[in-house]
Amino acid sequence: MPSGARTTTKAHQGRVVTVLKRRQSATGRKQQRRALVRILLPLAALGLVLVVAAGWLAFRAVQVKDNLEAATQLLPTLQTAIIEGRLEDATVSLEGIEAFTAEARVAGSDPLWRAAGMLPWFGQNFAAVTDMTVAADVVVNAAAPLMDSVEPGGLDAFIPNDGKMDLQSVQELTPKLTRAASTANAAHDSLTAIDEERLVPQLSQPLDQATSALDTVRQSLDGASSAAEVLPSMLGADGDRNFLMLVQNNAEVRATGGIAGALVVLKTSDGEIELTDHGSASDLGRFNPPLDVDEEQEKIYSTRIGGFMQSVNLTPDFPTAARTAQSMWEEKNADTEIDGVLAIDPVVLSYLLEATGPVKLSSLNELPVDTGQLPVTLTADNVTETLLSDVYREVEEPSAQDAYFAAVAEDVFSGMTSGAADPVKLVKAIQKSMEDQRLFVWSESEAEQEVIGDSVLGGSVATKEPSIGVYFNDGTGAKMDFYVQREVQLLERCQPDGYYRYAVQTTLTNTAPADAAESLPDYVTGGGAFGVDPGTVKTNVYVYGPAEWFLDGASRDGDTVPFGSYRHGASHVGGVTVALKPGESTTVEFEFSTLFETAEPELRVTPTIQSLSDVVKSTSSASDCTS
Repeated sequence: MPSGARTTTKAHQGRVVTVLKRRQSATGRKQQRRALVRILLPLAALGLVLVVAAGWLAFRAVQVKDNLEAATQLLPTLQTAIIEGRLEDATVSLEGIEAFTAEARVAGSDPLWRAAGMLPWFGQNFAAVTDMTVAADVVVNAAAPLMDSVEPGGLDAFIPNDGKMDLQSVQELTPKLTRAASTANAAHDSLTAIDEERLVPQLSQPLDQATSALDTVRQSLDGASSAAEVLPSMLGADGDRNFLMLVQNNAEVRATGGIAGALVVLKTSDGEIELTDHGSASDLGRFNPPLDVDEEQEKIYSTRIGGFMQSVNLTPDFPTAARTAQSMWEEKNADTEIDGVLAIDPVVLSYLLEATGPVKLSSLNELPVDTGQLPVTLTADNVTETLLSDVYREVEEPSAQDAYFAAVAEDVFSGMTSGAADPVKLVKAIQKSMEDQRLFVWSESEAEQEVIGDSVLGGSVATKEPSIGVYFNDGTGAKMDFYVQREVQLLERCQPDGYYRYAVQTTLTNTAPADAAESLPDYVTGGGAFGVDPGTVKTNVYVYGPAEWFLDGASRDGDTVPFGSYRHGASHVGGVTVALKPGESTTVEFEFSTLFETAEPELRVTPTIQSLSDVVKSTSSASDCTS
């Protein structure tokens, strides 16, 4: 073949190859584009879905936030309306809260929201919101039926009228309270089970607020439910009952409140309540030999606990104090069998007088003693100072003082049971007394005591939930505790040695006037009769740790001090005695440690003339506790 032909052929073949390559390249690009489209389209669709999902979740989040905030803003309105007795307004507020929590629950329980809750890492936040909205809604719905019982006139059935209680109405309310309490406890458990450490800060704080609010609600419902469950039988639905009421005097402090100077016996029969007897603890005298008391407690509080009615409540365990008081009364009054024991103090009386209004002391006319300038009408404003301070200035004889206290209790009781009390305020007074740990009840009936013992009314040192007890007993032998101011605080002091460390800090201040030895009566100062200089206050401070907490030491104003170390049931107990001159202040600290992480314990403190909120301070946490 001529060389020119070969050249032409080669050129043609080159062009063909080039064309083929171009075609292949184009085909490859088309295939790549198709492949890319096949990849990008699902990604784009997924991206669009994620954008839409994110937008939907954001929309739902706004719904949750707005509705829960709206419900929260209505709560004070509801509370105020109930307290003031404006029940129509309360019903409107409750209906609004129900609507808002229902909307929040729908948003927080959305299928997409629930699916987001199953995602790793951040999903816990979605799940937490679901739990909060569900908890809020179920509690509101469980509590709503209770409003049926507080319609205008509805609460009148739950207060004594002409000395008698409507037992049928109480029995009808009981199942509603039981359901509401059970629901609130379940909801609270679901919130406390959430791991806060896995939540963003924007959710952990609202969770704390919701859990705290729900804890208050459940405690109130628990107390009300327990009371409603045992109230009919205790009011004599199944037969007559006799109850001994201890009127505790906080001016001479005892672990459960104050010395039980005045005693009152109440008889209940088919809802009717009658005051049948009253007396003075001093009238019972000394029991020698002392009555048998639990050996552990006798080691801590001496045989006085079984030797004098005034000392039965040296122990903070109210069931022990009540059983001892029952035995003492029955031994001196063989014709009266005591079926249960109650304890109140003058602060409780002030709460009750908020409901009854001023009470004229008609029983004073029967007293064989001049009451001087003491008021003849008691009000919520003057009762505490009258009973804890003024009476000692105007009446010198101790037995006459106790007679005065008993007369006051009789007249206040008559005012409370006459039917003149405001029912809403009366319920509030009882609830406040329970919250302040000032009202205690014990029943000889095992069935009733099983219910009471688990509530704040029971006053038992053995509790299901971890608790720390800080209790005070007077060592002056007088009425100087009217002048003592107290503060109690739990301190978390975690250390990196495998132990969790805590301190319980108590500050006491004697606010008596500098010239107390001269300006105050001997009956108030003690006059040095028990080895304490007039004006000085001597106090025995006891601290009970939760089970599995070890007592490591004690200090006073930063210096290590010797202390008494005891056991009471599962608790390690520490005791220190302090004496304060007028104007002096001191801080006592007990140190504990435990191998086990403990939910923040409840602080139980001897009720004094101060409000509980003034005494108990917020827990202080050391920085190393958060590491």
